[in-house]
Amino acid sequence: MPPPEDSSLPRLAAGCRWGPEQTTGAEQDRVILFPEGAIKLQGTGRQVLERCDGQRTFAQIIGELQAQFGDADPAKIRADISQFLEQLRHKRIVDY
Repeated sequence: MPPPEDSSLPRLAAGCRWGPEQTTGAEQDRVILFPEGAIKLQGTGRQVLERCDGQRTFAQIIGELQAQFGDADPAKIRADISQFLEQLRHKRIVDY
């Protein structure tokens, strides 16, 4: 599957939804429920997927995260998020 383009609008795929938040220790976890199971998200993965609302473009998501993680290499942020979304699209959790 091709990687997202800057104009892509990532969103949860049909049949996928956020589950209830769960608190474990000092951090709250979120779960994505999909027909074959569930994925628990924490940290950066959660921050990426929470922005995949079908309103923000891939370029906007990248820009927000590059601003948040200013010390990290912008090209690495773009590559990592692109790969993450490609994996989720392959599992039919995200569409764009």
